[in-house]
Amino acid sequence: MKRFYETVGVAKAGNRGWQVTLDGRGLKTVKGAPQIVPTRQLADALALEWSEQSEDIVTRRFVHRDQTDFAIDMVAIDPQSSIDQMIKYAETDTLCYRADPEEALFERQLAKWEPLLCQVEEKFGLKFTRVSGVIHRDHPEQTLDSLRELLATKDHFTLAGMQTMAALAASLCVPLLALEDDAEPVSLWRAASLEEEWQVDLWGRDPQAEERREKRQNAFLSAFEWVQLLSD
Repeated sequence: MKRFYETVGVAKAGNRGWQVTLDGRGLKTVKGAPQIVPTRQLADALALEWSEQSEDIVTRRFVHRDQTDFAIDMVAIDPQSSIDQMIKYAETDTLCYRADPEEALFERQLAKWEPLLCQVEEKFGLKFTRVSGVIHRDHPEQTLDSLRELLATKDHFTLAGMQTMAALAASLCVPLLALEDDAEPVSLWRAASLEEEWQVDLWGRDPQAEERREKRQNAFLSAFEWVQLLSD
């Protein structure tokens, strides 16, 4: 697609937030809703994606735009569906499923995952079930109920960012930790992909697999950044 606009701007959209403009016209989402975001810094980031396009538009560079459209077109319409999906990730959270205690991997998982899991439990008053092996074990129903109540307090933008991170990390604990002021996104991603890294170290690295892993990491880091932009 050829670039079809000359100027990129950001305009206040009444008391609803901010909207990117192309040649003075406000942008809409893929489904035609006004693409209005809650913070100026997110609007600026969206505007930058448009400004940095050359004569031939490369749509894969619209990372924050796509995340924004997901929030407005999907999550805002049905936030409960987003919550239900994230509860599924909590039920089989990566941080809770570990190797058998006699395996070397177990020690690394214990060292990296247990402090993160304990941090979530302490902050939100939860209790997760730790599992060795692949046999599913339920978390206490009170934990899942508390997580539903917690997610219900989040706006649709925050839910959208959390859902993206949860899907990539196969974990709800990871996006919950990503909302903390002192969150370190690279460390969180390394924790989420610890078992995969372990297997790679054992069996070697395949170029195509490495490319896929890099794309997933970049997607996680972009979602993390997008959530940070929701706070002025």
